[in-house]
Amino acid sequence: MSRSKLPFVVLIAVCLIGGGIHVFSTTFMENVLQAESPRLTTAERTHIPPMDTADLVDREVQLVFAGDIMLADLPGEAIARGIDPFAEFTDVLRSADAAIGNLECVIATRGAPVDKPYTFRADPRVLPILGRHFQSVSLANNHSGDFGHDAFLEQLDLLAQQQIACFGGGRNCAEARQPLILHRKGLKIALLGYNEFHPREFEAGSNWPGVAWSVDEQVVADLHAARTLHHADLVIPYMHWGDEHEPENDRQRSLARLMIDHGADLVIGGHPHVTQGVEYYKGKLIVYSLGNFVFDGFGEESGREGWLLRLKLNQNGLVEWDTIVARMDDQGIPHLRRDIASPSGRVGSGEIRHQPTVATLPTN
Repeated sequence: MSRSKLPFVVLIAVCLIGGGIHVFSTTFMENVLQAESPRLTTAERTHIPPMDTADLVDREVQLVFAGDIMLADLPGEAIARGIDPFAEFTDVLRSADAAIGNLECVIATRGAPVDKPYTFRADPRVLPILGRHFQSVSLANNHSGDFGHDAFLEQLDLLAQQQIACFGGGRNCAEARQPLILHRKGLKIALLGYNEFHPREFEAGSNWPGVAWSVDEQVVADLHAARTLHHADLVIPYMHWGDEHEPENDRQRSLARLMIDHGADLVIGGHPHVTQGVEYYKGKLIVYSLGNFVFDGFGEESGREGWLLRLKLNQNGLVEWDTIVARMDDQGIPHLRRDIASPSGRVGSGEIRHQPTVATLPTN
């Protein structure tokens, strides 16, 4: 198949400037949207093999999303003592066709801490535990680059060795923006990850590793590419955004709606260390923040509570969803809470319920 070289040059030019230009002309945007993505690499994440190619009539796919997973410090020490921090959620995670989380640290032995208030590097011994429960992780956050490029590249290799797929980060800008394609029960589901929280120095460039930075025009281009180039049936952005310990803000709301306007089937967020609001826009679900899942160092109660988000999907999109409450102890280890109400709903009803959901977990 012949390929147009000019649009590809335009896409690389975007990477060269590191996403620094936030306003594009209409003509430029048309070129970007039509651009051929780079040849797929491990960023296409073949570590998640197809499970079933049967027809999807009357069949549904279940995904579980977790918030921030930080495996350094006290959670890492607990793992070194033989404790599995995910143990109480094993059944919930295992029942899903895929479990996805935000890896809020770098897993590596190399590198030196960058100059910022908090830096997190986990020992590679945490990988078997992580891989036991999660098939893929987002790297699009403000801690993936805490120990520099060498540590980030080591993490990419270690995740691949453990067969944990990743998205939202890569060896260069183009790879960081590639979707992770999940093949489940005949569906192709594209996951995209973007970070909006400083330092922007963690952003991937044309020939250096890092995370995918959230620039509206690039996000829109990637949403279109997920459909047209990768032929995804469903597209889900997982964002790292918002103000810490605050409700969702206007920027989150406007970007979530922009993404849905350009083809996202739902939008999921994290980073603020608290759960945030949930709403529908044009019938599509937006969960602004899942809060923390494994994370120590939070004295306030809101920072110790997070949600697991469970989604039931079919070829038409989201069917039903619920949230399961995780409450972290002093070591940052989550415990399942059956007594705390959390949001859930069914698409089409327009209603968001608030009730404990664990006692009546829906099954595949």
